[in-house]
Amino acid sequence: MFKLLEHNTTVKTEILAGITTFFTMVYIVVVNPVILADAGVPFDQVFTATIIAAVIGTLWMALFANYPIAIAPGMGLNAYFAYSVVGGNNISYETAFAAVFIAGLLFIILSLTTFREKLIEAIPDTLKHGITAGIGLFIAFIGLRLTGIVTSHPTNLVALGDLHSPSAVLALVGLAITLILMVLNVNGALFLGMIATGFIAFFTGHLSFEQGFVSLPTLPEGLIVFNPFTAFGEVISHSLYAVVFSFILVTIFDTTGTMIGVAHQAGLMKGKTLPRAKHALLSDSIATGVGAMFGTSPTTAYIESSSGVAAGGRTGLTALTVAVLFILSAFFGPLVGAVSGLSAITAPALIIVGSLMMGSIAEVRWNELEEAFPAFLIVLSMPLTSSIATGIALGFISYPLLKLVKGKGRQVHPLLYIFAVLFFYQLAFLPH
Repeated sequence: MFKLLEHNTTVKTEILAGITTFFTMVYIVVVNPVILADAGVPFDQVFTATIIAAVIGTLWMALFANYPIAIAPGMGLNAYFAYSVVGGNNISYETAFAAVFIAGLLFIILSLTTFREKLIEAIPDTLKHGITAGIGLFIAFIGLRLTGIVTSHPTNLVALGDLHSPSAVLALVGLAITLILMVLNVNGALFLGMIATGFIAFFTGHLSFEQGFVSLPTLPEGLIVFNPFTAFGEVISHSLYAVVFSFILVTIFDTTGTMIGVAHQAGLMKGKTLPRAKHALLSDSIATGVGAMFGTSPTTAYIESSSGVAAGGRTGLTALTVAVLFILSAFFGPLVGAVSGLSAITAPALIIVGSLMMGSIAEVRWNELEEAFPAFLIVLSMPLTSSIATGIALGFISYPLLKLVKGKGRQVHPLLYIFAVLFFYQLAFLPH
C-alpha cells in the first residue's frame, strides 16, 4: 500500500520517522488551546478539536497521498484567529469559526480543481529552493528561540541567551548527543536523541509528571459549526469577507510551500510536479473544515514533518504513525503536555533538520540577481517574520517584478503575476 520497497525504506524506519515527527510537533495540542483560550474557546474543546483535525488531515495524507507529511492547526493562524479575527472584529468565537468553516469549504473546492497543482508547477525552481532553505532556517531559529539559546534584544532584536539556564544546557547536551549519533550514521538518530534528552531531563528533575499520565478527551461545546448556510449567513452579516480571503490565501501558500519544501527534501518531486498533489492538497482543506466544526483554527502542513524525513520517512506510513500517536495523545493529555512543554527535548531535532534543509540554497543561481534576490528574500523573511506565508509572499512579489525589469517577463507564469498582485494587496491592506 505504501510502496516501501519503491521508496527504499522499511517499516521500522517509517515508524521511527513518524515518532520523530510526532514529538517535534505535538506541542500544538497544548499551545493551540492556550492561544485560542484568549478568544474564549474552552481549553478542553480546543485540545480535542486540535487532535481531531490533525488525525483527519494526516490520515488523508497517509492513505490517499502516501506522503510523510503531517497536518495540524497552524501556528500563526491560531494567533490571527484569536487576536485579529475575534479580538479585532469584536465577534464571538462561534462566528469566527463560521468564517474558518467557509474558508475550508472554498479551500476544498479549490483543491478539487487543478488550480493548486498548476500553482506548484508554476513556481520557479529558484523560489522552491528558497522556500526549502527558508523553512530550514525558520525551524532552526524556532528551536534556538524556544530553548533560550537565543533571546530577544531591545536593540538588535535577537541576542545570545543565557547558556547557563537549564533549558539551554539541556538543549545543547541533546544537540551534541544527536549530532554524534547522526555523524555515526545511527538509524533513528533524531528520535534516539530525543529519548536520551528526555531521560536526562527526567533524572535531573526538569521533566516531571505531576498531573499523571491519562485523562479522557472531552468536547464540552459539542459541534460549534455544522450548517454551511448558517455559516454563510454569519460571514455575510458580519462582513467577514476579508477574513475568509486571508485564511484561504495564507493557508494555500503556507501548506503548498511546506509540501514543496518537505517533498523536495525527501526527493519526492518529479521535476516541477508533485505526484498525487490533489490528494495531498485536499488533506489540509478537509481538516480545516472539520476542525472548524469542532472548534479549532485552520490547519496546515507542518514544517516539523521535515524532521521525520530527515529520520528516513518517505511514505504515508510515517504520516499514519503520526496520526495513530495523535489518537493516543487524546487519552494521554497530561503526559503529552509534560513532554511537549519541555522544548529542550525536541529543539535539537529542529536545529539539525534546519541545517539539512539549508542545503537546497546551493541550487539557487546566485550569479543572476533576478533569480537570487527573491530566493534570498524568502530565506531572510521567514525566520524574521515567523511566517512561511509572508516569506513566500515577498518572493512572489519580487520575482516577477525583477524579471520584468530584466526584460524576461514572458518567462514568468501568468499565475505568478496574479498572486503577486493578491499578495501585495494582502500585505498592504489586510491584517496579517
